[in-house]
Amino acid sequence: MTVPACGSPSAPAEPSDHGSRALLLDLDGVLLDTRPVMRRAWQRVREVHGIALPFRDYERHVGREFGDIMERLGVTDTEAVRRTYEAESVATAHLAEEFAGIVETLHAFVAADWRLGVVTSKHVDRAAPLLARLGCPFATIRTPAGAGRTKPAPDPLLLALVDLGVDPASAVYVGDMAVDQQSAARAGVPYVHAGWGYGRPTAPAPETVSSPRELLSLLPAKQLVEGSTV
Repeated sequence: MTVPACGSPSAPAEPSDHGSRALLLDLDGVLLDTRPVMRRAWQRVREVHGIALPFRDYERHVGREFGDIMERLGVTDTEAVRRTYEAESVATAHLAEEFAGIVETLHAFVAADWRLGVVTSKHVDRAAPLLARLGCPFATIRTPAGAGRTKPAPDPLLLALVDLGVDPASAVYVGDMAVDQQSAARAGVPYVHAGWGYGRPTAPAPETVSSPRELLSLLPAKQLVEGSTV
């Protein structure tokens, strides 16, 4: 589901004393299109555990931690269901595809001395292999395996910024679901909605971009270095 762009996103505030800026990103629906993987994994859950709920019910809650989703769906025996889902996700991970332009865009931010981080509700054993395929120098990856509460709490974003040594006002979080927007708001981190992702933003309407390349408008002209644009 895509959302029309609402103009160029605003750059974050001037960096803190050490001059660092950070671009934090969600994984599913922002970096990679993992919907085919999720659909297959949920179908396997339905077959093995006799769960009648269609994939659209599961997808509505994407962005939350798996146990949180199961609770909201009224599914019991969460750990057994999780094992089935994760095993099928690993087996079908090859179906995930990076979004056009995302890798080039991330390298442009690195060339402009921004630090990259990923904040996802996907567990690390499934997230790490997918991120490795992108070949980008992520300086931190925050998943539910770490400390703190999961999205929509602000904890994972704030912990990622502690990892990077960057102030919230000097960062941007790019997400595609309401929980991403809520987490950013609670953390005091400027939010940009990925219109190429799976969800719609909530009120108050955030700045929205329709393609990864539009994120380059966050970079001041002086930060665009030769060879970094796409």
